[in-house]
Amino acid sequence: MTTRIFENRRVWQLTRDEFLAAACLIADQEAERSPAAVLGIARGGIRLAETVAGQLGVPAVVVRARHNEPEGIQQAATGRILLDHEYNQDALATLPVSSPLLVVDDICGSGATLRAVVDMLTITVSPSEVRTAVLCRNEGTDYRLDSWGWDVADWVHFPWEPEPDNGRIEALPPLTGLRTRARPPRPRA
Repeated sequence: MTTRIFENRRVWQLTRDEFLAAACLIADQEAERSPAAVLGIARGGIRLAETVAGQLGVPAVVVRARHNEPEGIQQAATGRILLDHEYNQDALATLPVSSPLLVVDDICGSGATLRAVVDMLTITVSPSEVRTAVLCRNEGTDYRLDSWGWDVADWVHFPWEPEPDNGRIEALPPLTGLRTRARPPRPRA
């Protein structure tokens, strides 16, 4: 399992304006791929899914998966993902089979949650493609995201969360563009 990195120097704060800027960049990037739906991992990915899906004009679908049971700052990653199978079965029944999908979340810590959700989608709806995008990516992850906004090595406070009661809070720098994984070159014809 990947180890998340926490330098313990600050709690990064994502402002509402920076959240909206990042969501717009994700929607712009994904528009040409025409996903059939944007899936947000509850709870952190819900607002991102709603915002990106609204900009793309496609449905936002919520899937429930939990990694960190307690909600406090710097909780240890367990590697055990709890999927709400009953809820997810109903949510996934609304998706077209063999269509491209976009999965979004607030942060990729270890990558275990995204991995579990993508595996569930592959088995359940056989999408033609699954892409992943998050607002923040912990520098310790080896999960191969398609795109993300910020690389972080400390906890992040998101605009929809209660204010943290400890730690030095520092705003994330303005986002000028998404980070993307390098694509392998296409074979020449």
